Amino acid sequence: MRKTQLISLFGLIGSVLFQGCATSPVNENRASQKQPIQNILFIAVDDLRPELKSFGATHIHSPNIDALAENSRMFYNHYVNAPSCGPSRYSLLTGRYGPTSNNAIGARARALNKRKGEIPASMPAWFKSQGYTTVAVGKVSHYPGGNMGKNWNDPSQPELPDGWTKSLMPVAEWQTPKGAMHGLAHGEIRKKASEMDVFQAAEGGDNIYPDGLITDEAIKQLQQLTKEPEKPFFLAVGLIKPHLPFGAPKKYLDLYEGVEFPENPYPNKPKGPSTWFNSNEFMKYNRWGKNPITDEAFAESVRRHYAACVSYADAQVGKILQALKASGADKNTIVVLWGDHGWNLGEHGMWGKHNLFEEALKSPLLIAYPGIPQPGKSTEAVVETADIFPTLTKLTGLPMPEQPHGQSLIDSLNDPNDQGHAAYAYWRDNHTIRMGNFRLTHMGDKGFALYDLASEEKETKNVAAEHPELVKTMMKALRAKMKQRDKF
Repeated sequence: MRKTQLISLFGLIGSVLFQGCATSPVNENRASQKQPIQNILFIAVDDLRPELKSFGATHIHSPNIDALAENSRMFYNHYVNAPSCGPSRYSLLTGRYGPTSNNAIGARARALNKRKGEIPASMPAWFKSQGYTTVAVGKVSHYPGGNMGKNWNDPSQPELPDGWTKSLMPVAEWQTPKGAMHGLAHGEIRKKASEMDVFQAAEGGDNIYPDGLITDEAIKQLQQLTKEPEKPFFLAVGLIKPHLPFGAPKKYLDLYEGVEFPENPYPNKPKGPSTWFNSNEFMKYNRWGKNPITDEAFAESVRRHYAACVSYADAQVGKILQALKASGADKNTIVVLWGDHGWNLGEHGMWGKHNLFEEALKSPLLIAYPGIPQPGKSTEAVVETADIFPTLTKLTGLPMPEQPHGQSLIDSLNDPNDQGHAAYAYWRDNHTIRMGNFRLTHMGDKGFALYDLASEEKETKNVAAEHPELVKTMMKALRAKMKQRDKF
């Protein structure tokens, strides 16, 4: 490792150890010298890998997100704080590290009801307290529509009791938010996963799957919100695909006819201690007796259906952005597109997300607003999901709420050459930290692994034995992060 690399890395480590969770000093010219931008349009896409044409995946058809990218800062090294929907969205909506359970937001809701005033405000609650109309459509928190209960539709059990002005989930023939979450075409509801196909491409328009309805409702809400330009809004839209099962209208699968997909660079299960898991979420669906780990042709079909779902989600993003432009509010709106985590498509012998390898933790993050410096430039800055809340607070000129764990990304928005900061993630009893080109993963009694992501081997070789001092220092930084987590 070159000396300059070590100096840069140890500078990052020092900032974690000695600054704790404080927001790093930032150049706030954008927020302080110009009129803050008023509105926010936030689009969450479930299980979206950073596999988009604008992110370098030339085989993917994603024209609408790519068009957004031309006016955005693209974060090529954005990492979620947990590789699962619930805990990842907890960090998004609170700016904090929290429980690893998919019920993380629900646990916070129950604690909030008992300990009012003791728990920091959520992102929508903070914006609402500052005069914003806050609206959520689709899957923004863990449950589509934002309510808990048997079918996820009990308004007396909101996931964010301090949050949205209103939270909506159109269900149509899927009957309930729970039915729509894993719904396939024309109202097919998952009763037993083993009796539902793992992928599908049905003939028909976009509304034969739930995301078409979510998009229509989002546009309706956007049109209502923009009728009152004097009232700022925070509109969050959560698209379900490409979450399992991989179902999308056939026209999106047809886009990949004859398209060559890249080979899986790491097809084998890791040797030694790792966070490898058995892909049980994927394997429980009907796979017609096939296994993508051993059947290359089937693995190829899975990848193509996943890609079709990405293109389907991209089309919905395009409709929403077109509606924003038609309203005229695009001139005064921050647009954020965020994937709630990645998804292993066979890398390291896994099909799913519940692990701490790069493929599960890295997801797209795009931030666009009028006047962004060097629009369309990507950044290699290492950042994390918890940073989004403080960043939007700064961009809109609002006072910062009780100190979040994340840091404002104003520096990276102003300068794409900014290096970012450490990114922390956790799953079950495992914890990991990414600093510079290194990732350290601690697996409790199983040990730890250090990966050099600038090397050819990347996460297939544990180089901890070669860098004992680096491991020691990074472990100290990791433990400092671990102590910050909210626990309910």
